[in-house]
Amino acid sequence: MSSKRPPLLWFNIFIFASSLLLAVVITPWYAFNYGMGWAHLIWFVVAFSFTNLSITAGYHRLWSHKTYQAHAVLKGIFAIGGAFSLQNSALHWSSDHREHHKHVDHDNKDPYSASRGFWYSHMGWMLRNYNQQTYSDYQNCRDLKKDKVVQWQHKYYAVLALLCNFGFPILLGIIYDDIVGMFLVVGAVRLFLSHHTTFFINSLAHIWGKQTFTDKNSARDNGILAFLTFGEGYHNFHHLFENDYRNGIYWWQYDPTKWLIKACSWVGLTEKLRVTPPLKIEKARATMMLKKAHDQLNAINAAPALARKLEQDFDSLMESMQDYYNSKMRLLQSKKQQVLKSHELEVLMIHHQQLKHQFHNQQQIWLSQIKRFA
Repeated sequence: MSSKRPPLLWFNIFIFASSLLLAVVITPWYAFNYGMGWAHLIWFVVAFSFTNLSITAGYHRLWSHKTYQAHAVLKGIFAIGGAFSLQNSALHWSSDHREHHKHVDHDNKDPYSASRGFWYSHMGWMLRNYNQQTYSDYQNCRDLKKDKVVQWQHKYYAVLALLCNFGFPILLGIIYDDIVGMFLVVGAVRLFLSHHTTFFINSLAHIWGKQTFTDKNSARDNGILAFLTFGEGYHNFHHLFENDYRNGIYWWQYDPTKWLIKACSWVGLTEKLRVTPPLKIEKARATMMLKKAHDQLNAINAAPALARKLEQDFDSLMESMQDYYNSKMRLLQSKKQQVLKSHELEVLMIHHQQLKHQFHNQQQIWLSQIKRFA
């Protein structure tokens, strides 16, 4: 890396500094002296949710990773919400993010590499022009250069950003007879919190949490961050399975972005939602468990027989897991294609239930072994 530091980005510095000052100092002072009502809070929640979901469902899962396809109307809504978020255009944002996934944790190639420290990955990378060569032609986003909505937003980004960040709060201020209060809450406070909750995924989500599926990069799964970021906190899963429209894959995991995308598919606004095969997910989880158990065994200088027993249980788990998911796929295909007679289908279902029972038993044996080294 060159010893000469890139030039400062003074506009970014002004945005971050002014939003901090307005949100942390001016807004509390104004609220104490002039008061605020429920309207301020309600519109803050609406604006905060709209802008963050436009980033998570639009910029991130739609345009950066192509995890689903969206109707032009929904794209337009996300484009406006993205401009309201003041995180640059979808083209620019996606270009950075694709480089991040391609070169994750690489000091020179990852635009916001966590290996360069919390401050750099959180916002330091945006204070200097570190990545100007990436933006010369956006070659890593050739597909988005053909997207009319993305190109429209990129061309008119500045106008859209000004209209959303000034026009909308001022309009609310006129309606509720409090222009300053609405500008502070819906404008400054919302922007400040929207920025930093998004930035947490680049910083905190790479240092705080569990490496559930892989340790080949620094990404972590963190339920608290998922709550703050509309489901983006399950970051370890996302970095391994980036083409999945979900980040939280289980019903109990908080992922409003996933729920929004799925709900939109029911009314024809989204389609071709991509999901990772469960077999791949389960294999990745079990493999990480095995690795962590081996690390624990090595740390305590355990007898080699323990490691061999662990490997044997793991191999048995993989075999039963493969049999179960293969059987499940055959069963689903047979039902869909209706190629089997009723009695043949019944036999297949009985065999599938036997494999399912076998897999679950082997899974319990495996988990009981793993708990010994947790």
